[in-house]
Amino acid sequence: MQGTIDGFSYGAVTPVVAFLMACLGAALGLRCTNRSLRTEQSFKAGWLALGATSIGSGIWTMHFIAMTGFSVEGVTITYDKPITFASLAVAVGMVGVGIFVVGYRGATAMALVTGGTITGLGIATMHYLGMAGIRLDGQLEYDTFTVVLSVVIAVVAATTALWAAVAVNGFLPGLGASVVMGVAVSGMHYTGMAALSVHLHPGAIPDTGTAGTVNAPLVPLLIGPGCFLVLAAVVVMFDPLMVMGTPDWNDPGLADGIGRPAGIPAQRQVPSFGTHADPASFHSRPRDPAPPGEW
Repeated sequence: MQGTIDGFSYGAVTPVVAFLMACLGAALGLRCTNRSLRTEQSFKAGWLALGATSIGSGIWTMHFIAMTGFSVEGVTITYDKPITFASLAVAVGMVGVGIFVVGYRGATAMALVTGGTITGLGIATMHYLGMAGIRLDGQLEYDTFTVVLSVVIAVVAATTALWAAVAVNGFLPGLGASVVMGVAVSGMHYTGMAALSVHLHPGAIPDTGTAGTVNAPLVPLLIGPGCFLVLAAVVVMFDPLMVMGTPDWNDPGLADGIGRPAGIPAQRQVPSFGTHADPASFHSRPRDPAPPGEW
């Protein structure tokens, strides 16, 4: 028997809040990725790890906030906790691989395509693994074409967001990239949900006069990732370079001999500690005449 699905049991509240959480996680993660390109090698991994965890937590939180509004008429829905938390680990892990590729290889076409594809697949994998954790008296089935479309949306939008984060400098472009990522996550989620149908077991004849159980027990599970996003936001706000972008002293005309990573525009590099500018730049500057009596 076909179950009647309601994905908006709370109206527009859950989609809007879920989208905002996806944007928050993306904003923090993409700014950390941007920051990693302009920092010392010893700190790069830390910024990238913080970015991957922020994006992964934002994706996971977005999904399950949206799922609090999901119900099947007359059927009680529960979640398998090990699978639910495994989906969080998968989101952080796969997004981390994509972020590290871009962070260490730079803003090259190959790195962006590779990193964006892995990140987009991480978003999709997290969604469908989270859906696999649903427990109800029925079976979930998906339309293949719509599932493929949802994965394509995630990959394309994630690649675009990574490009904007590393190739365009400034706070507003970074904010725009986070909105693109938020659209990717939300679009992928609701496209994937559009592919879903529920076939109830023969003995599970729902009472059509009773609404399905809304998943309030999911709310306590969201506290941990939500608190992490708040802490990550504090870290970002206390780093002026994260908010303001690249300082003005980065001269795009400096030579590549100062350790600039391949594929990263010169204006995005912060001089490494203990390094010096090209000696030729000193000779090109006008020199004050020596005082009388001095060579």
